Parts: sequence; structure tokens; C-alpha cells
Amino acid sequence: MKIALGADHAGLTLKNEVKRALTEMQLTVTDFGTESETAVDYPDFARPVADAVASGSHDLGILVCGSGVGMAIAANKIAGVRAANVLNVESARLSREHNDANVLALAARVTAVPQALAIVRTFLDTSFAGGRHEQRVTKITELERRRDI
Repeated sequence: MKIALGADHAGLTLKNEVKRALTEMQLTVTDFGTESETAVDYPDFARPVADAVASGSHDLGILVCGSGVGMAIAANKIAGVRAANVLNVESARLSREHNDANVLALAARVTAVPQALAIVRTFLDTSFAGGRHEQRVTKITELERRRDI
């Protein structure tokens, strides 16, 4: 599995912990930055991760900022991305199982490392259930294609 990873300055420390864990899981990780605690703009890191997932060059993406909210909003602007801002394991499971989320957004300022790593493992280990959820995900994709809004 190939994972695209990115963070802003607020998410740097947690991103590095996630990267270490993904490497230990023997997954292929592309780190799109940042590499410094110098203030940066989260859309600059959400974009390449979202593009990598949308293009199919990476299977899933993980983004980290202070709240996870900004990264999720920015990533969701890219067609083909379904980013979920996740704060607990159950939401991680449901975001994959019901919504076929392909980008995980973590909140470094409110999520301890052990909890974040449990969220990541759950996100990676959960598959899309399909079935009744397929129709809903299809409707999300249709929203991306609308040009009249």
C-alpha cells in the first residue's frame, strides 16, 4: 500500500510519528512535507497529498494540522478525494466502511500520539463496505461533477 503524507507546522511532530509507524508497517510512504516548525499554509501540503490520491499514484492519504479541519476542507476541493477529519477510532472505521474515505485528516493539537496511531491503523485496516453505501458515495461523486453550483 502506498501512502501520501503531509502536514503543516502544527502537525509536524505527529506527522513524523505517523510516518515512523507506517514505515514499521512496511508501507511505502511519500512525505510531502513540511519538515519545519516554521509557519506554513496547510493548503500547500493538502494539495499534493490529495492530488496523489486522486491521480491513483497513492492508495490513501494522511494529513495532519492542528485541528484536522483545514486539511480536510482543502483536500476535499480536489475531485476524487473524500477526506475525513477523524478524532476517534470509531469515526476512522466508519469513514472508510461507509464513506470510502481515501484521505485521513488528523488533529495534532487534540489527539495524543497513541490515539492517532490507533486511528491510522483502523483507517488503513478498514475496507469500504459497499452495498447500500455505494449509492451514497456515487452521489458524492456526482456532486463533484456539477457545474451549476
